[in-house]
Amino acid sequence: MSDVVIRAKDVDLVRDGRLLLASVSMTVHSGEHWALLGSNGAGKSTLLGLLGAVGHPTRGTVEILGDTLGRVDLRQLRARLGHVNPRHPLHSPLRARDVVLTGLTNSIELVPRRSPTAEQTARAERLLAMLGMHGDKVASRWPTLSQGERGRTLIARALMPSPRLLLLDEPATGLDLAAREQLLSSLDTLRGEHPELATVLVTHHLEELPASTTHAMLLRDGQCLDSGPADEVLTTDRVSSCFDHPVRITRTEGRWSARAHRAPSVLAQPGARW
Repeated sequence: MSDVVIRAKDVDLVRDGRLLLASVSMTVHSGEHWALLGSNGAGKSTLLGLLGAVGHPTRGTVEILGDTLGRVDLRQLRARLGHVNPRHPLHSPLRARDVVLTGLTNSIELVPRRSPTAEQTARAERLLAMLGMHGDKVASRWPTLSQGERGRTLIARALMPSPRLLLLDEPATGLDLAAREQLLSSLDTLRGEHPELATVLVTHHLEELPASTTHAMLLRDGQCLDSGPADEVLTTDRVSSCFDHPVRITRTEGRWSARAHRAPSVLAQPGARW
């Protein structure tokens, strides 16, 4: 079996007469953890949608898990990968365990007459525990879960079918500091325990990247400005160009951060007078 999980080549996507992606290419191997970064409207979620078999490219080719879009049933392909959408449209007060079990049927609600086996239920609970959902949280109902707990529950749901590819669309959106750090720690744990799993994560913020991120792509106006190993791509010059704003990029204990890059104020210089 090839270790190539995603191969996109010269992908264009036109929608309503607008070019949303222009000649984008990327190759993702098993065990790699990619970040898609760029400002609003850069094409990150649009590209993630193609990688999640939501639609077809206008031009170019996209291969996912060995199948080429346009030559495969999209619904069947989607059932073989994990896609985490923080805006999960669940309205029923399912328990966290049951939300995870819906990953087996790739459905929002539990499917009638499809009772999970004891082994499947145990797997759901193990996944929740690995992601920091312990004790009473396993049986807590969806409306009572915090946004961070919902995010970790949805990651466990996406992992139920044992996918080779996990797609995360802004998983830290709306989380407070503690919830964000718990989520990122959970992702690092997940990646450590599943070394063959490949992930692609969309975010606007470098602070939302787990330390286990291996590769990155910078998108601007639907075009790839740069892609490759994270330490080579997430530099001050390249990120500043991507966001069209001067920033200074640092990495401490494996985590990235970005700060506005300003020239020293004259008032801050030695000898300056008020």
